[in-house]
Amino acid sequence: MRAVVLVGGFGTRLRPLTSTTPKQMLPIVGRPMIERVIEALSRHGVTDAILSLGYRPDAFLQAYPEDVCAGVRLHYAVEAEPLDTAGAVRFAAEEGGIDSTFLVVNGDVLTDLDIGELWRVHRERNAEGTIALTPVDDPSRYGVVPIDQHGRVEAFIEKPPPGEAPSHWINAGTYVLEPSVLDRIPAGRRVSIERETFPAMVADRSLFALQSDAYWVDAGTPATYLQVQLDLIDGVRGAPERAIAASATVSTQADVEHSVVMDGARIDAGARVVDSAVLPGARICAGATVTRSIVGPDAVVGEGAVLDELTVVGGAMTVDPGLKAHGARIPMETA
Repeated sequence: MRAVVLVGGFGTRLRPLTSTTPKQMLPIVGRPMIERVIEALSRHGVTDAILSLGYRPDAFLQAYPEDVCAGVRLHYAVEAEPLDTAGAVRFAAEEGGIDSTFLVVNGDVLTDLDIGELWRVHRERNAEGTIALTPVDDPSRYGVVPIDQHGRVEAFIEKPPPGEAPSHWINAGTYVLEPSVLDRIPAGRRVSIERETFPAMVADRSLFALQSDAYWVDAGTPATYLQVQLDLIDGVRGAPERAIAASATVSTQADVEHSVVMDGARIDAGARVVDSAVLPGARICAGATVTRSIVGPDAVVGEGAVLDELTVVGGAMTVDPGLKAHGARIPMETA
């Protein structure tokens, strides 16, 4: 089984963490996001993955010099310019020499979806494409996908206005596709799979879907990036993972509650960290308080500073002593 993994985006929703690092290379409880995505693929029989790259491809090449990740062989397709979702799929599939049924996944989605079941349903229905669906409370940020009693997709409604979605089942970003889908995608320009390719397949009655309530999180925002970390240490996805890395230093006079503290991080005496993620090498100085926030790699939160309400501190940044930040991005990017 071969898979195209879409990892070419700029990760703008996660800035400043992604100002110099692709979001799929950001750590989730000490391991890069891309490793967790590919490890899940490996468990379901994927042997080869073509990474569709755009922003900072060098980060992936340097991280996996042997072209192997979680036991899966890696191939790289580097776009010269952004081609959008369908354009990226076609480009990567052609670069990887795909000529049979294949899988497509979004590289910022963490899920326990049964890919084997998706593949089986695709075969049983003799579909051209089969997409996984997941339920959400607010579908307005996503592609909403109503289906008939046979699982055939009736419409593909991209980001409907709040309150107007016909269903709460959305595109979960995992697809099984036939090579014929590639012929539907014009070469050499941006093409959206959600706005162009899938609606055309709906019109031809060749697109099916499988609803699944398995664990699913799009980890591309500060809130969800933090959520997937806390879910892992809470045991939401199996045995709880270690919250505080062995190489982290936490003072016996510090208060760390329900938080992830990664390799080489340091929490000084009198500091308090609650419901947060402290990335590798970061330091929380004496008397500082970090609540429901994210501190980037090698950043320093100065003495007595207060961060809360999903404040995000970029890598190697210093938060001034005594600063109070509520829902802030540090540094704040300007146009």
